[in-house]
Amino acid sequence: MMKKLLTTAFIMVLAAGTISAAEISNEAKLQYNRGVDFYRMGEYEEAVGAFQQAIAIDSNYIDAYYNLGVVYEQMDKDAEALNVFKQIMIRKPTDYEAVYNAASLSHRLGQINNAKQYLSIIPTTSPVITKAQQLAALMNTDIQTIKAEQQAKLEAQRPKIPQTSGSYGNLTSPTGVTTDKNGNVYVASFSNNSIIKITPLGERKIYVKSPKLNGPMGMVSDDAGNLYVANYNIDNVVKITPTGTITQVLGHVIKPYCLHLDNGLLFISSQGGNSVIRYKL
Repeated sequence: MMKKLLTTAFIMVLAAGTISAAEISNEAKLQYNRGVDFYRMGEYEEAVGAFQQAIAIDSNYIDAYYNLGVVYEQMDKDAEALNVFKQIMIRKPTDYEAVYNAASLSHRLGQINNAKQYLSIIPTTSPVITKAQQLAALMNTDIQTIKAEQQAKLEAQRPKIPQTSGSYGNLTSPTGVTTDKNGNVYVASFSNNSIIKITPLGERKIYVKSPKLNGPMGMVSDDAGNLYVANYNIDNVVKITPTGTITQVLGHVIKPYCLHLDNGLLFISSQGGNSVIRYKL
């Protein structure tokens, strides 16, 4: 379905856009409207040119991408249409109409694995889920099975820590250690106030070094890739996000030593308080 006409005087809420109508240049709107007019007259080549011009002017003009993909489909140029809908997915991964179109086009092109991968992205709460289920049925499966299969593939492809005995040497005053789901090992350096990251291939680097770390001891990680670190010297526990942001989780813990995480509960051994603290994250 073609997206509607957009005039400079009419501010349309873009259902799939990453930019508002007010942010689109008048020149891009003009080319967009020309494309819609050409499409209505059945002049598909001219419509393609106009939508491409609109995109050249505003590279995040999602509706122009969408209409370009629709025109390519009308011209039976499925490969070109698929590439256009991929561009939408790059700019707005939550545009599930575009994701569905990419899945449908992939299916028509015989790219069954790609079609399943796209379908696995669509949440069951999305308005396009009924169409997605119907497409899955054409492949003799269903969305639930596809999601489970894709998750299993991702798990199988994740880098893993070598399943052999060994050691990591040349570490300065190592204390706490933990791992993440991507096979990385994190080691706290007590005297350097830093966290070292060691990849499954053995490559290592300083993951974080900050004044907010002081005598790091115990560590634990969660499924989202956050690290929790016990700061022995300053009596607190901090959280380090995958982007490196450090925030205090809990203060006034006397000499925190070891950490354990279980189902949203963080357990902290307080060496100075002769106790173990249970904290709901």
